[in-house]
Amino acid sequence: MKIVLLGAPGAGKGTQAKLICDSFNIPHISTGDMFRSQIKENTLLGIQAKEYIQSGRLVPDTITMSMIKEILNQEKYSDGFLLDGFPRNLYQAKQLELLLGENKECLDKAFLIDVPENIIFDRIAGRRFCNKCGASYHVKFNPSKAGDKCEVCGEALIQRDDDLERIVLDRLKIYNKTVQPVVGYYKDHSILETIQGNAGTDEIFYNICSCLAELYSIHPA
Repeated sequence: MKIVLLGAPGAGKGTQAKLICDSFNIPHISTGDMFRSQIKENTLLGIQAKEYIQSGRLVPDTITMSMIKEILNQEKYSDGFLLDGFPRNLYQAKQLELLLGENKECLDKAFLIDVPENIIFDRIAGRRFCNKCGASYHVKFNPSKAGDKCEVCGEALIQRDDDLERIVLDRLKIYNKTVQPVVGYYKDHSILETIQGNAGTDEIFYNICSCLAELYSIHPA
């Protein structure tokens, strides 16, 4: 099972990715998480990516593709994976197809989680995180019972630089400009499935599972 999960920042890709990967027992590849990990560890890749991510710009294709190639060459991804947050533009989509084609493989399905932009903005700008234990909150939808501190460990909650309102607006502009060619590309390849993302988490997951069950004749574990 080789699938791609598309959607604007804050569309709920991370939540659905975890549900899909846990249910169908496939590895989750999140480029966003990997870049954040590299930044936290202050690696060369992290240093190169940091200025782009914090300003709301996309990490250059050369850096992103180098990381994806290294990841997909690992044995644990040979039988399947879910790519979350990649590809972000048409060039990356085509490079991914070439990369998989080297091993006579291809993507099975690309899901687009489609959410209205005003809802996206509210979701992202309200996110808060604990830098110590990793717990996540939302000032409106899932506030911490400890106010501006983590209810798990008591650490002060932070707002990521790329979740600031001005950065969110820039991220959405970039996303809208770059994603449409990718959507069209996968539509032309007859593997695109659009899922309405303003429904509840369970309903979105059910709709995704219905498509996967039809494709693979399997059901979640």
